[in-house]
Amino acid sequence: MSQSDICFFTATELVRLIRSKELSVQKVMEAHLTQIERVNPKVNAIVTFLPEQAMAHAKAADEAQARGKELGILQGLPIAHKDLVLTRGIRTTFGSLAFKDFIPEEDEIIVERLRKAGAITIGKTNVPEFGMGSQTYNEVFGETLNPYDISKTCGGSSGGAAVALACGMMPIADGGDLGGSLRNPANFCNVVGFRPSPGRVPTWPNFVGWFPLSVEGPMARTVKDVALMLSAIAGPDPRSPIAITEPGGLFSKPLERNFKKARVAWTRDLGGLPVDPRVTEAIQQQRHIFEDLGCVIDDSEPDFTDADEVFKILRAWRLELQLSELLPNHRHQFKDTLIWNIEEGMKLSGPQVGQAERKRTELYHGVRQFMETYEFLILPVSQVPPFDVKQRYVTEINGVKMDTYIDWMKSCYFISVTGLPAISVPCGFTPEGLPVGVQIVGRHQDDFGVLQLAYAFEQATEFWKRRPPVAG
Repeated sequence: MSQSDICFFTATELVRLIRSKELSVQKVMEAHLTQIERVNPKVNAIVTFLPEQAMAHAKAADEAQARGKELGILQGLPIAHKDLVLTRGIRTTFGSLAFKDFIPEEDEIIVERLRKAGAITIGKTNVPEFGMGSQTYNEVFGETLNPYDISKTCGGSSGGAAVALACGMMPIADGGDLGGSLRNPANFCNVVGFRPSPGRVPTWPNFVGWFPLSVEGPMARTVKDVALMLSAIAGPDPRSPIAITEPGGLFSKPLERNFKKARVAWTRDLGGLPVDPRVTEAIQQQRHIFEDLGCVIDDSEPDFTDADEVFKILRAWRLELQLSELLPNHRHQFKDTLIWNIEEGMKLSGPQVGQAERKRTELYHGVRQFMETYEFLILPVSQVPPFDVKQRYVTEINGVKMDTYIDWMKSCYFISVTGLPAISVPCGFTPEGLPVGVQIVGRHQDDFGVLQLAYAFEQATEFWKRRPPVAG
């Protein structure tokens, strides 16, 4: 098998080949490092690269296997962590000049668990500054380019992760999602990004331990690989006060399921959001797949009144908590949209935040009641296809002006507010050949059900097999 074959095996298949000793961890690592050296200069996805360290760990893994040591469920899989995630001894910049030389002294829980499961760190992936804005560029490392058209954005904030996956630089990736950061770049790069339920993947260190809008989760090229990774990173931890107690092993079960008579709500626009017709057309063309699977589909959506207000208030409040103390000394190093968002948080009053929490509770119960009728909600991931990488954010859709730098992502962040699990899975391409994903949302904490429907759709369509031109 060629190095290219190895780079585009699924994570599940790579683990099987390593366990059966048909492939050594060193061989797998060598193939991926070669792919990074060949392709990464074209797309700028991996921004901190540790090839010598990675090969040393690969050699140690092979030696441990030869001694009969029990292998982890991700044994030997290369992974580069998102540059917002703390990695002990490895530079973590948050995409900001203010932290361009920062080296953490501890790992986040997700990194601990990935390493314990046998994954091997090869570096860090690019992000927008502090993950703000679904367009991956910053003043430390520059822009990450969409591998299907390098003149276009890859989305964000897990943009480097999505591009690295699409280009065969690694088989799994970690990411975070506040307003769409796992789903949007997956959608723009023809890979899978899963926003799990808050607490499914415990987060620590975390300065707001009870904040459920921001989650961490898995990305991969296939749904089965996402489930494999989730089985390693999910499960309780006392350092996370909202951690779900179900063990991660839940996600190692088979994903096959009969969807006959499963009730699905289908919405093109969540009741009136502007959506680019190319996105609508790509998703509508695949509606019959869900019907062929046995789903009973109705055109319907919950009432998302107040979702925009709630998200913007709570996002700004969190940014104020996180970054307001840095603003006086680092204003000259922060991008303008970040400064604006921090200052919006500084303007908030206690009653405003309290009202947002009350409205979020009302929204949750309204959507919960809607989902008693429907097991799943299906809608676009992003309201536009990938756009020019030099355009920092979308300002208009179908003639409708966007008020802020995040308004074009309402189709993602309205779902974030509900706390429901949601996935982006490849759904086709625009006439220009740009990827389009479909978003599948499940009931409260039914992460496994979302994976099952996404898997069934993926198996029926196989859009994930289409590789980007730059990857070879």
